[in-house]
Amino acid sequence: MQNTHGGSIIPVPTVWGFNFLLYSVNFIHVTNMYGELVPVGGGDPIPMMKKRLRIGRREGCDIVLNYGNVSSHHCLLEIEEGYWFVRDLRSRNGIKINGKRIMLGSRRRLDPDAELTIAKHKFEVRYNPTELGAYGTPPQDEQLDDLFKDSLLDRAGLKRNDGKKKRR
Repeated sequence: MQNTHGGSIIPVPTVWGFNFLLYSVNFIHVTNMYGELVPVGGGDPIPMMKKRLRIGRREGCDIVLNYGNVSSHHCLLEIEEGYWFVRDLRSRNGIKINGKRIMLGSRRRLDPDAELTIAKHKFEVRYNPTELGAYGTPPQDEQLDDLFKDSLLDRAGLKRNDGKKKRR
């Protein structure tokens, strides 16, 4: 017996006076998955089910890593133009991409198969940018050039205006 969705209905014998029908489906509806974090060294992959994910130790995070060295709100992952980006949310133990630590508060692109280290926990980031809508040149990381253009004293407003150097 066929139905309108291409599946078939299979009759099942009577159990405790009830007749059951099993429904066989030829298609599967899968919730969007935008990639996965695969623990380096083994473990179950963590599906990335939303376009914006907060990772941390707190139960309110989208991905909970219940380890003492992971901050309560450690980092934020989000998709832009088909690519995943990560932002350190001022965590204590930081994050690294392919072994290179990123600055607090900065946002960096995670290319497919990049290694993301959250505190000391390493994950391979698996996704396909074209399936997430990427086309053309990948978006760039945040520009930090302007951040280093001026000295810390200048940015804090502590620079002397008269141009004279202070003598000791």
